[in-house]
Amino acid sequence: MSVRSLSRRGLMLVFPLAASFNGLMAQKAPAPESAPAGVTHPPMAPMKDHLSTWHGEQVNDPFFWLREKGDPEVIKHLEAENAYTEAQTAGLKPFAESLYKEILGRIKQTDLSVPVRRGAFHYYSRTEEGRQYPIQCRRAAKADGSYDAKAPEQVLLDLNELAKGHSYLGLGSFEVSDDGRQLLYSTDVTGFRQYTLFRKDLATGATSAALAERVTSAQWMADDSHVVYTTEDATSKRSDQLWRMNLEGGKPELLFEEKDELFRIGVGRTKDKAYLFCQSYSTDTWEARMLPSADVNGTFKVVLPREKGHKYTVDHREGLLYFRTNKGAKNFKLMTAPLSEPAKWTELVPHRVDTLLEGFDLFQGHLVLQERREALVRFRIHDFKAKAWKDVSFPEKVYAAGMMGTPEWTAPAFRLNYQSMVTPSSVYDCDLAGGKLDLLKRTEVLGGYDPAQYVTERRWAVARDGVKVPISLLYKKGTKLDGSAPCFLYAYGSYGIGMPASFSIPRLSLADRGMVFALAHIRGGNELGEGWHDDGMLLKKKNTFFDFIDSAEWLVNQKLVAKGKIVIEGGSAGGLLMGAVTNYRPDLFKAVHAAVPFVDVMNTMFDDKLPLTVGEYLEWGNPNEKAFYTYMKSYSPYDNLEKKAYPAMLVTTSLNDSQVMYWEPAKYVAKLRHLKTDSHPLLLKCNMGAGHGGASGRYDRFKEVAFEYAWLMGQVGITK
Repeated sequence: MSVRSLSRRGLMLVFPLAASFNGLMAQKAPAPESAPAGVTHPPMAPMKDHLSTWHGEQVNDPFFWLREKGDPEVIKHLEAENAYTEAQTAGLKPFAESLYKEILGRIKQTDLSVPVRRGAFHYYSRTEEGRQYPIQCRRAAKADGSYDAKAPEQVLLDLNELAKGHSYLGLGSFEVSDDGRQLLYSTDVTGFRQYTLFRKDLATGATSAALAERVTSAQWMADDSHVVYTTEDATSKRSDQLWRMNLEGGKPELLFEEKDELFRIGVGRTKDKAYLFCQSYSTDTWEARMLPSADVNGTFKVVLPREKGHKYTVDHREGLLYFRTNKGAKNFKLMTAPLSEPAKWTELVPHRVDTLLEGFDLFQGHLVLQERREALVRFRIHDFKAKAWKDVSFPEKVYAAGMMGTPEWTAPAFRLNYQSMVTPSSVYDCDLAGGKLDLLKRTEVLGGYDPAQYVTERRWAVARDGVKVPISLLYKKGTKLDGSAPCFLYAYGSYGIGMPASFSIPRLSLADRGMVFALAHIRGGNELGEGWHDDGMLLKKKNTFFDFIDSAEWLVNQKLVAKGKIVIEGGSAGGLLMGAVTNYRPDLFKAVHAAVPFVDVMNTMFDDKLPLTVGEYLEWGNPNEKAFYTYMKSYSPYDNLEKKAYPAMLVTTSLNDSQVMYWEPAKYVAKLRHLKTDSHPLLLKCNMGAGHGGASGRYDRFKEVAFEYAWLMGQVGITK
């Protein structure tokens, strides 16, 4: 079960002195960015005083009114911004359309995922050319459990059908009952990540009315009639209640409510199907509750009581509990304990300073560890009977890998995904007995793609405090690394979420045009362990921004890329990164794409009624405490905009975003329009029918990426 929050929405702050700010706004605005006929000026949002007092400081936020989603004036303003962006980029359409066709031409549009066995069936998804969403299917397994391609296909969910009448569709839970006869699934049709739970009878095809709203996770119990699920609070979007429901009749029963606003919950089931676990988690403290999955009248019992700073997850095998814990182990260790005495630990895998234990997977006879060292994932297999370990090795020096989840308790192999910036996504089964890798499927890249024509490598930049920051590079073979190549620099750097050096079809279009794609693994992620996260959060957050700036300068100084030809991109908390580094060093970057950017830090973090705010005090800081207030205010992008020149900027958002509310980027652009002294493009593009991740349909999303890439490349003179 994941114990990370999804990603950052926004935090809001305001600025000093109403009178002086209004006086500043009264000065002459910069000249419009050469808009074509019909749209000659960028939208200039009107200012309306909104005063607040924080720690004795009076601040005025004249664009606070943009928060009123139901105000027709707000929608009118967003539509005006879209119209302006449309007009400004009219000349970009041929290039964007060409990129879209190029991306699409490399994708096998009608395709099939690798089937995975669950009980008597193999489950898979498939896509069809011209259709936006995948189709979830299954086939009966052969008598020996192997896949039978000739068995009749049963369509479980056609997401294209479910999407009819909606501009957005997201699939949440997807759980088949133990007897294989029923499906529990949830969908979101707005992009607000608010899921409704349904049951489908797989024999008749009948789908129930909605079982529950605002569902965040769901699992079957062993009797195939009871389900447990978690729901979120409607206002804060904090997953806080655990329920049980008898689908044969009866009202939902509340089993547990997480009262602490710093915590959220989720429910999962062990691979041996014996137990259900409900995990409570905050940024720095985790706690688990467990219940035998056959006990339809039982209550969840705490495994180990929460203890500030103690993070643990737990699983079960043959009467033993397995704990991944950070107690006395910054990068986690693995302990075991009897079911009857959860606190009586025996060490199985010790802590290592240079290796992060990211996760583990239990099987009937084996244990698989997923570890991270030097920004690379590694796997180790333990044979319980032989009491021996085997390492799983990969051929490339820079890659991304991860366990995909293997549902069968008795499976002879575990499934993993492997890829690199030049190797397409590849699904392997790894033999548990010998560690041998068996390639099941490598994503086909059409159009004659040859990985030998591209190069990926790892470099280590040196930050201003002497810390070495890993950077993963991708470029076309033959590109001169002599200081002449334009660069596309990307990073995230928050929540302890490391960025994988993964394969991307759209990035090939960058490399083919002579760009160097650079992924900076800056502090705030977990690429170099839990300490890498700690050094990029709370009162050390600026390390994230400085690492990014120093990585860009290092690339220039090493003559790997061209000075003055660096375009940058980041989304959500990575959008905060974009806003901060642009404020610090606007001269360093030619163009910026800030996607769903968390830029209004103070206002959001002062508003404890907004989704995510309270739970994220432990990641960003609580501005009600003066030390955090002062520090956060010193880097909040919205509050540190100044009257000066800025690079070209494209800011993208979605009206139904629940993570970073649309008004953060809208306010940011509105304020920047009044302050910037340059004539570089400043564009806001708002998807009026989507959420945090943008468009949900694959073709719509490809079009968004093609537009964004065309715009960024155009800023460094690449126009076809």
